[in-house]
Amino acid sequence: MQTSDLVALDRKHLIHPVASFREHEQAGVTILQSGRGAYLSDHQGKELLDAFSGLWCVNTGYGQESIVRVAAEQMSRLPYATGYFHFGSEPAILLAEKLVELSPASLTHVYFTLGGSDAVDAAIRYITHYYNSLGQPQKKQFISLERGYHGSSSVGAGLTALPNFHFNFDLPLPTQNYIASPYPYRSPVGHDDAAIIAGSVAALRAKVAELGADNVAAFFCEPIQGSGGVIVPPFGWLKAMQKTCNELGILFVVDEVITGFGRTGPLFACLAEDVQPDLMTMAKGLTAGYAPMGAVMMSDRIYNTIADGAAAHVVVGHGQTYSGHPVSAAIGLEVLRLYHEGGLLANGVAQEPNFAGGLRDLLSHPLVGDARSRGLLGALELVADKDSKQRFAPELKLHERIATAAYEQGLIFRAFGDNILGFAPALCYSSDDFALMFSRLKQILDTVLEQPEVRKALV
Repeated sequence: MQTSDLVALDRKHLIHPVASFREHEQAGVTILQSGRGAYLSDHQGKELLDAFSGLWCVNTGYGQESIVRVAAEQMSRLPYATGYFHFGSEPAILLAEKLVELSPASLTHVYFTLGGSDAVDAAIRYITHYYNSLGQPQKKQFISLERGYHGSSSVGAGLTALPNFHFNFDLPLPTQNYIASPYPYRSPVGHDDAAIIAGSVAALRAKVAELGADNVAAFFCEPIQGSGGVIVPPFGWLKAMQKTCNELGILFVVDEVITGFGRTGPLFACLAEDVQPDLMTMAKGLTAGYAPMGAVMMSDRIYNTIADGAAAHVVVGHGQTYSGHPVSAAIGLEVLRLYHEGGLLANGVAQEPNFAGGLRDLLSHPLVGDARSRGLLGALELVADKDSKQRFAPELKLHERIATAAYEQGLIFRAFGDNILGFAPALCYSSDDFALMFSRLKQILDTVLEQPEVRKALV
């Protein structure tokens, strides 16, 4: 079909996620046609270097033949198997076993979802069931971080602390509370790691005291805040928050939807600090985006409390038609093999210096105030004044200028509305891919800098 016809049909019928409906109608869709390795081609044949792994998810890169083959074989053999009525499938069982083997030791049970948002939603439901089973029904308050992202389900979007996910959705709920983000670049204590960690611990203790420890159910956090602007806390922060939750008697939930599966170096960011969560959510890199799948993992303590919370014949009323989907599970098993036996985790670690160094080199650019990263997850923060860290005025729409220039230069990344540029290159990136990425990125920044309105906005 002609591109113009597809664009017209898209405008007429297809609702796009996290978009202004009217703005999308005006802009029209950019249609992606094919992908191979770290590269995409659009419907006009333009080649694009993907520096965002789709949506933080295609960690293996595109066109991995072994994944396609495994998916086709499973589709041919058994395209669907329900998990209801005590049925199951071999791929789902084996994937659950593999995740328990590879995850923090505290996590011994797996519930499969369709993605990250419903993994968070499942975690909330299981936590609610857990406390009711314990005879502590008053523990209904949840705490998360400012700038945090925990999906866009009806309840989970309230744990997300980004205004667009609350506007006109009657969120956050009265049971949803926030503490300050551990944001080194804009922290009042600067890059003092110990002070940032101490500040977060104190803030969590204060919020629990304010709400009453007997009322607080859980604290949710990302090891690195993704959609909030790739905020990288100091090493040791995650472990300190776990210890604090343990001391306060509240559940510690780590959201590894973005940071999981090699994105920060190890398979899970938790593993770098020997963090032992009570629950952990995951998605994205679990199947590398080749099929929908997420999961929530939980400890024996939570599983057994729920299991024994009612008579043996009473079901735990949470489920989804596609939980443990055999095709997605088969893909997940092959993706995990590629991370380990296929060398993708090792390549990500080997390429981290190229990524981190390329970001740091751009600190000399007039638009760049901060460069931050861990593993192959990073960001540049653009500012009007490097000394005061003053942001650009929203009406300049700098992020839109950046996104337009990026597409023209053949580079895909995330330009957030507050002028933070997010990057999540695939674990298959080579040193040549990084050289091309940073060459194009510098050209993008130079092009936008030359726009008179942008130059005028610099202090």
